[in-house]
Amino acid sequence: MIRAKAAFARSVGRLSRATGKGGGTTLPGRILLKLDKDAISKLGEDLTGGSTLISATNGKTTTASMLATILDGVGRHPVHNRAGSNMTWGVATALLEQKGTEGLFEVDEAWLPEVADRLKPETILLGNLFRDQLDRYGETETLADAWAALAARRSGDTAFVLNADDPLIADIGNSSGSGTTYFGIEDVSQALPELQHAHDAKLCRVCGHELTYDRAFVGHLGHYHCEGCGMRRPAPDLSATRISLKGMSGVKATIVSPEGESELRLPLPGLYNLYNALGALATARQMGVPVVEAVRSLSGMKAVFGRVERIEIGETSLSILLIKNPAGANEVIRTLALEPAPIDLWVALNDRIADGRDVSWIWDADFEMLAERVGKITCTGTRAAEMALRLKYAGWPLERINLIEDPEAALDRALATSEGQLFAMPTYTALLDLRNLLAEKGDAGRYWEA
Repeated sequence: MIRAKAAFARSVGRLSRATGKGGGTTLPGRILLKLDKDAISKLGEDLTGGSTLISATNGKTTTASMLATILDGVGRHPVHNRAGSNMTWGVATALLEQKGTEGLFEVDEAWLPEVADRLKPETILLGNLFRDQLDRYGETETLADAWAALAARRSGDTAFVLNADDPLIADIGNSSGSGTTYFGIEDVSQALPELQHAHDAKLCRVCGHELTYDRAFVGHLGHYHCEGCGMRRPAPDLSATRISLKGMSGVKATIVSPEGESELRLPLPGLYNLYNALGALATARQMGVPVVEAVRSLSGMKAVFGRVERIEIGETSLSILLIKNPAGANEVIRTLALEPAPIDLWVALNDRIADGRDVSWIWDADFEMLAERVGKITCTGTRAAEMALRLKYAGWPLERINLIEDPEAALDRALATSEGQLFAMPTYTALLDLRNLLAEKGDAGRYWEA
């Protein structure tokens, strides 16, 4: 019976894509789950090679793409929700189209426990937890509790790969049992001068005492300990040292593992992408891929949809950098601060359901870091006025800020006035709007066809 239901849902997906109306990454899965609520479990039984799940507040799409690249490099081609639809219906859609024997799925933070209970994965990679969409997810502690409960249920059956530098994630190792793998950054020269305002993990999850940070790298990711109970950051099994940030050009680092040292040249920028790479490398090793081979594959890594994606439009190079919460925005800002000034920007702030209705997070992002480096700025989106106001208070020159609520008109203006390089900083639904505009103009393919 599941085969007939799957065939019907598959045909709906093909029709949706053929009409060019989108929905190809979600609609088939939604229909299938309406027809059979256990479809993920049933189709997952065909994954004889098992499945791997990846979740995080920031970076799960990029991390999953990195791991897929590594597996492709050794001849393994997993079933993968590569378009980034990461709730149950996105996973179901990917399973409908499966042509492999192992699964690789990025999963929304709130949906992870349900998907894991249905697929019973061999491996789960947990990258980070940051404050994001409080109206939907609640506080980070709520998700950490749900993930710890999942780890306890899967202890002994699922291998967990955890970010040692995130105290919310590392604590899950107390529930996940033996065999847990940790990754992290060891190069202290890359530490921030002080904890950022967008600092989310303040209390020890063991005893509730305030955490002491020796250093932080991205938001609250860093080296920490608790003076109340003695809890300390676990030593990573795979780490990065001798790190060199090259702005938008990428990152160089030495990867240290039980297999020795390997030199990583990652063509994606920022420490946040280095964390993504560390998670992918640690997970690949757990899946039997030697680190040296995994590192070699990542040297040819390409940006995924909207995550430092570069698109040539006439004589202008457009770089798209998704921003959706303070920690992620700060890393984008930190990367752009390494670029030659003046920096022309198209900034799009939306407040739709997928973005989170509450946009107050923009006041916790450190836009002040770019105040002396910006050129022409175009603000757009459903909350364009709030974005322009935030930039004004960040010290960005008011005379350089253009407020154009219509995204298409704003994009046309920004492209027409840029000096050959334009950086787009959209929130999630604004990113979809942007990519649809580019597709309609013939400058990029549609994201569900990527």
